[in-house]
Amino acid sequence: MPSSSTAQKLAKGQKEISVSEFFEKNRQILGFDSPVKSLIMGVKEAVDNALDACEEAQILPDITVRIDKVDQREYRVTVEDNGPGIVSTSMPNVFGRLLYGSRFHAVRQSRGQQGIGISATIMFGQITTGKPATARSKVEGAEAAKEIDIIIDTKKNMPVLLREDYIPWNEVPHGTRVTFYMNGRYVNGRQSVYEYLRQTAIVNPHACITFIDPDGKRYIFDRATDQMPPRTREIKPHPDGIELGTLMNMLKATKERNLVKFLQNDFNRVSERVAKEICMASNLPETTRPTHMTLESCKQLLEGIGKVKIMAPQVDCLSPIGDNLIRKGLKHVLEEVRPEFYAPPVTRDPKVHSGNPFLVEVGIVYGGGLPRDQQVQIYRFANRVPLLYQQGACVITKAIENTDWRRYGLEQRGGSGIPFGPAIILVHVASTKIPFTSEAKEAISSIPNIQEEIQLALKACGRNLKTHLNKKERKSKTRAKFEIVQEIVPLMAEKTASILGRSVPDLRGTITKIMNVVWIDDEVAFEKGRHKVKVSIYNYTPKQQRFSIHTIVPNGCLEEKSCSLAPNEVKEGEKVSWELPRITSTEIYHLTYELSGLDADMYQDVELYVSGINPVDVMGADPLPGDWDVEGLNFTEAEAEEPEAEEADEEPDYDESGEDLNDDQ
Repeated sequence: MPSSSTAQKLAKGQKEISVSEFFEKNRQILGFDSPVKSLIMGVKEAVDNALDACEEAQILPDITVRIDKVDQREYRVTVEDNGPGIVSTSMPNVFGRLLYGSRFHAVRQSRGQQGIGISATIMFGQITTGKPATARSKVEGAEAAKEIDIIIDTKKNMPVLLREDYIPWNEVPHGTRVTFYMNGRYVNGRQSVYEYLRQTAIVNPHACITFIDPDGKRYIFDRATDQMPPRTREIKPHPDGIELGTLMNMLKATKERNLVKFLQNDFNRVSERVAKEICMASNLPETTRPTHMTLESCKQLLEGIGKVKIMAPQVDCLSPIGDNLIRKGLKHVLEEVRPEFYAPPVTRDPKVHSGNPFLVEVGIVYGGGLPRDQQVQIYRFANRVPLLYQQGACVITKAIENTDWRRYGLEQRGGSGIPFGPAIILVHVASTKIPFTSEAKEAISSIPNIQEEIQLALKACGRNLKTHLNKKERKSKTRAKFEIVQEIVPLMAEKTASILGRSVPDLRGTITKIMNVVWIDDEVAFEKGRHKVKVSIYNYTPKQQRFSIHTIVPNGCLEEKSCSLAPNEVKEGEKVSWELPRITSTEIYHLTYELSGLDADMYQDVELYVSGINPVDVMGADPLPGDWDVEGLNFTEAEAEEPEAEEADEEPDYDESGEDLNDDQ
């Protein structure tokens, strides 16, 4: 048997290591596991910090990223922003200490969650190159900027200043610049620094990002909007989905002296009434001291929370991109591929995972210059940050693979997996705490309720895509039919008339009988800061038509005086309805209106709906959704026009029994 001295010797060998030392030896956990990836991670962490700082100060971000090649393996990375700056006393800890930050206990959305990113980047740089990082920062009103050369003492997880000085920085009123060296490899392609910044620009359309690559080539991703993301507000944890251990820790730490006050004051969306309901459902007295609760009573409380309906968490702790800005960001960055269709983005209502609110946003881009024989491109984002690696391990990818895209017009071999087709699928998950698979923040864990929300958003967006593709196919078939009818029928009439020695008849009625469709086209022109919209309605049916047409416009932008026909109703400032006059057979009616206060690319797709007519007979508009709740529209489907009396023919057009017609005559 081993002696006690052996155990004592083993005990003496046990010692604590600092978090810096741990990550120094396990840097692959942070994403620094390959030369290509390391360079991207370094840029990412610095840019994330810059965006967070600017947004907290409500400053439109201007960020410059520069990469210089020092030698075959070594690169110098410089990231500069126009944020509020960092006070001089905080700079050493911000850049030289892991797990140092302000967001650990804050229940609100932010890009950084762990306090690891930039300091870990500096640590990796000093490990691989032996060189310190240089940080410069200037706060508003300061006469000079504070500049430091810094390394990290990994044994103690403490910053070591090699130099500190105050220097003039007159070019900027405030901001931060960090320069670090690291071993890496610069590449182009889908997993590159350029692609990371490109995707960052899509979901951060309020930012202007300038990138200078190692060859000196400059890329500028201009901001697409001056609208800042909504400022996030810190909230308390939401009780829905909270785990037992977390609940027990909160009970031990609370300062409240009874259970009702604890539930009411330590959780989000719990009123006094709801707190009492939870106590009743838990079979626990309202006066129970939280700090005296046993394991069994904690389990009772957790079960009681699950039995009571609690309001959804507040949304002001989250910063969704929003439907308009998703579309704007996509259009701004993807202009070179000129997609034919941007599906209206879908934003789901907030849900809760482990007490942390989250929401899902989805956008789909289709057609144009996108490749048709490849898998669709997947753009994954978490809290406005692109996820370039570990696609297969991410819940976003799993949700896409488990959606039946054949229903929505995309090819999906075997009925599952990533679909094929000329499309980009964008998925953004925003949360107060993203459940990443690792500290590298490259993929989101497969949490069932997160996956469910993503799939619901994908299906909603997919239905919009299917509607577009169906409309496109129907229009294409109808247009081809129309072109054939317009070409063949007149030729037949001319041939028959020449044979019979008669004049060519008016064929409009005949053509409408063959076509039997109401054709609706729309066009948008941007002139002198205004969007001018023209909707053309062609009645290719044998009877007159009277129906209503509806559209959705950006809230408050419709110039009602510009409408060629006064709207019947403007609902909620954005849902507009017109009751059209009677349109006789073969008649064309034009409806025009103008919008103001929008950028040129903010209104290019006209959403048109019809009511009061069989939608099967309409090409170019969808049936009015049931949630419009239209009022004041009094119309009925028009009756067929009385046919005009035709003059009796003196003789038949031809003798079917005796005449042989030769096409060559």
